Amino acid sequence: MSKIKGLLIKPYELPEEIEFENTLEAKQHLVGGYIECLYPEDDTSVVFICNEEGKINGMTLNRFIGYDIIAGPFLILGDDYENSDFKSLTDNQIKKYKERFDKQSIIETEKKINAIKLNKYINERLER
Repeated sequence: MSKIKGLLIKPYELPEEIEFENTLEAKQHLVGGYIECLYPEDDTSVVFICNEEGKINGMTLNRFIGYDIIAGPFLILGDDYENSDFKSLTDNQIKKYKERFDKQSIIETEKKINAIKLNKYINERLER
C-alpha cells in the first residue's frame, strides 16, 4: 500500500502536514467515522474529506468553507480524478491551504458560529 501526504485540520488547531496509508480505513480513522468528500468551489485539484455524520454526531464545528461549516477533523488531499482516487498534495497546495486555514480562519469561523447561534436565539424569542 502506498503512503499519501495531506493536511489534517482539527477544530481550533492549525493545519498539520501528515503522511498516512492511502486506505479507506486510515481516512475513516483520521476523521472519526464514515467519510464524505467535499470539493471547494475555487479549486478542483483538491478534495476535503470529512466525517459524513459529523454534525449529526455533535462533533465540534471546525471551519467555514464558503458554503458550509465542517464538523470534526477533516483532511485535504489531492484529487486523482483519472484514477478515481486521492493523491498527495503538492508543496504549493500545502502552502496554499496552510494559509487558507490559518489562525484567522478559526476566528472567522467562530464569528459565523456565534452569529448563527444569536440568530437562532432571536428567532426562538420572537416565536414565544
